[in-house]
Amino acid sequence: MKLNIPIEETIKKRVSVRTYDSKSLSEKDKEKLVNEINKLTNPFAVKVQVHLIEKDTAANGGKLGTYGVIKGAKTFLGVSVDKSEYGLVAAGYQFENLILYATNMGLATVWLAATFSREQFETAMDIKKDELFPAISPIGYAAGKKSVTESLMRKTMKSDKRKPWEEIFFQDSFENPLSKEEANEYLKPLEMLRLAPSATNAQPWKVVKKQGSYHFFESHKKNIKEEEIMIKKVDLGIALSHFHQTVLENGLTGNFEKQSDFKIDVPDNTDYIISWNMAD
Repeated sequence: MKLNIPIEETIKKRVSVRTYDSKSLSEKDKEKLVNEINKLTNPFAVKVQVHLIEKDTAANGGKLGTYGVIKGAKTFLGVSVDKSEYGLVAAGYQFENLILYATNMGLATVWLAATFSREQFETAMDIKKDELFPAISPIGYAAGKKSVTESLMRKTMKSDKRKPWEEIFFQDSFENPLSKEEANEYLKPLEMLRLAPSATNAQPWKVVKKQGSYHFFESHKKNIKEEEIMIKKVDLGIALSHFHQTVLENGLTGNFEKQSDFKIDVPDNTDYIISWNMAD
């Protein structure tokens, strides 16, 4: 589904916000959000559930904790999905689409994957035991001034920094950086992918262009825990949201497909995710 908002402009405008005005979401904004939630889809044929709760009225929720990382937020979004090959990628894609829509509305958000009390939110959002529940986001109006905690976190994580182009995009093999000239009409979709947010700003994506396709990979450190691998798959979904929505905004055509014969030597600690086939 193509989002009906200016994608490139919204991606550049989106920032992670951890300090919120204490006022609740207006009924008008809440209605717009719920309408968008009900329309959201993803290109991976996966059913993704998006949840919206208000802290003060969360049924059986009790106290909802974010370890002091978030200040002032009263409303939260959450995403859950059944366990499947592309479940976490689809969750990341679909939830980021909603985050971009909310950004265009003028609302503040931030992805939280590890810094929230998971059991409390699972209860409040009625997450089923067999579902994956990778992330939440507060949603509301940004406070006029950042908290000390937020300012320190942004500085520590270098939140505004992104890896250079040549460390992410490659031509034919991981040994050969892709030039911006070779990217041609895909320059903007790839650049918007480069700007995507990720857990601890790790930016775990690598992309190889070869024989009419862009192949997407997830890169990680050695001896990484399974839970961290799961979070990185969500990160890939976020990046694919930026890529795909910019592709659609620019009128390019193609499709996502799992391939097995792309004949690329894949480095250690790097996992293939999916490919984008460019239309002839």
